[in-house]
Amino acid sequence: MKPLTDENIEAELSYAFLHAVASRAGVACDVAGRHEDNAGVDAKLVGWGPFPAGGYREEVDIKVQLKATIKKPAEVNGTFAYSLSGIARYNALRSEALSTPRILVVLFLPENASEWIAHTDDALSLRKCAYWVSLRGAKESENKTAHTVYLPKDQRFDVNGLRGLMGRISRGDVPAYHEVEE
Repeated sequence: MKPLTDENIEAELSYAFLHAVASRAGVACDVAGRHEDNAGVDAKLVGWGPFPAGGYREEVDIKVQLKATIKKPAEVNGTFAYSLSGIARYNALRSEALSTPRILVVLFLPENASEWIAHTDDALSLRKCAYWVSLRGAKESENKTAHTVYLPKDQRFDVNGLRGLMGRISRGDVPAYHEVEE
């Protein structure tokens, strides 16, 4: 059996991060099966109300595409720039014809792999942070292999951010992408 590559480990840490945040937020998290993975979905989140700031839906689903990177992102107008590989995945995330909202969650890890996780008697720490963005309604890409997307710095994927996102969707406020001028 071959050991995991650093890229495999990064991906697994993104799943661990997603599960930890979802669990603490009281949200179910299921890893997608092979067919959904082929459609650009890595996980499905399900939350139940009451949600922050109310809402008329009592159950909310979100599908998630996960990415992890050690590359330090460029900061552009209050966002982090991220090059999303795979135009088919980009197109699936930007589609407005989907009933279940989809988001991209990117975990930014330290460059040095020895800093990814720290364990003490008091804590298990996964270093750095994840951010989310909805690409719904984003413009069509002119590229064939990758497209730069912008994750707002105020859309941290943490417990409060996930609860707030669930609340928005429960009110029928499905997030859309906002193009960023460089």
